Amino acid sequence: MTTRTLTAVTAAATAAVLLAACSGGTKAEGGGGGDRTLTLASVDQGSVEDVVKAFEKANPGVKVRYTTSGADQYQQQIRTQLSSGTAPDVMSVWPGNGNPAATYVLAKPGYLRDLSDQPWAAGLPDAMKSVAQYEGRTYNAVFGQNGIGAVYNQQAMAKAGLTPPDTWTKLLAFCRDAEAKGTPAFALGIQDNWVTQLVLYSLVATTVYGPDRAFDQKMQAGQADFTDSPWTTALEKYLAMRKAGCFQKNPLGTNYEASQQLAASGKTLGIIQGNWVIALLKGKNPQGTFTLKALPATDDPSATLIPAAAGAGYGVNAKAKNPELALKFVNFVMSPEGMNVLNKKQGSLPTLPDTGYQADPALTELSKFIETNRTVPFMDQLWPNPKVQQTMLSGLQEIFSGQSTPQDLLKDMDTDYKAGS
Repeated sequence: MTTRTLTAVTAAATAAVLLAACSGGTKAEGGGGGDRTLTLASVDQGSVEDVVKAFEKANPGVKVRYTTSGADQYQQQIRTQLSSGTAPDVMSVWPGNGNPAATYVLAKPGYLRDLSDQPWAAGLPDAMKSVAQYEGRTYNAVFGQNGIGAVYNQQAMAKAGLTPPDTWTKLLAFCRDAEAKGTPAFALGIQDNWVTQLVLYSLVATTVYGPDRAFDQKMQAGQADFTDSPWTTALEKYLAMRKAGCFQKNPLGTNYEASQQLAASGKTLGIIQGNWVIALLKGKNPQGTFTLKALPATDDPSATLIPAAAGAGYGVNAKAKNPELALKFVNFVMSPEGMNVLNKKQGSLPTLPDTGYQADPALTELSKFIETNRTVPFMDQLWPNPKVQQTMLSGLQEIFSGQSTPQDLLKDMDTDYKAGS
């Protein structure tokens, strides 16, 4: 995902993570000799800064020159840099195969160094390995698990006198009640196109994978497609949410940064995002309390699933100018110290056990869903090429602007999916 999913999301995701708007920043931590300077490109704006400081402290004399940018901007730039030989030593890499900076996409042409021999690689859970590897070799240091759901501003909810809905019928009523009170239910910042997928993924998790956990395998075998599946139902529900007033006015004119501000300030009751947004909301409103809940898509709460999967990790440039320092950095990221710094800042959950990590109480429901196997991967992570996701993202924007229909979008996604890798 593009998505910290979204996801995917992650998604961006991220995912994302983790994912800022299309603005970015650059930090030049001094010059220094080549063998003592590491170059890094990251989408972990707001969290990578702390892990860089911790890494430099643990390695006196080492300087990290790094840039941060949003997912859309980053994905456009990193492929150009890799093909031209100007890419940094270490870079953000998404799991699976869902976007231009995903593991399969970058590992296949040889852009990434094989990390299978690193001490943490064998310990990744199987679900993480499946999206961190290409042809059985590990290329992505995935440090966090992320989920997508409805993140509520508890103070705004209390002021409105409303509680999180756990069924589809209650969700639509919740949106109408919130709108009647003058505070829209959810902020939606789809000016940044990666955000468009997050509501849809939340609905697809239950409508598609609830009745059929083998849907991805059927797609891969040519036994299912988007057009004639419950993806149609999920899209219809997405539009039903818009009709019910679930989102603020002009989502297409609202970017990711602005949507965070709406949810953090209580101008909306929440936001449908990856859990990575919680740390960003707290940064904008340190006194606020934010809680992630599953987004219902049916009237059976026990049938609700959450999209949850590995967020963006870090890969090493196969032609890194400082490969030893690059490996040292990704190993630091995967150490208990580095992993806990990143997951704490992003509000995510570690991919490796026994790190001593104390999860944010905001993620209690997400943790329970993960523990009870009520999650499904971010949908794009198992698609055969990144074009499917890009078509979906732009197509969702076109649906919101009245230039396309759900049927047209799913047909185009089927065409791209069947084109293969």
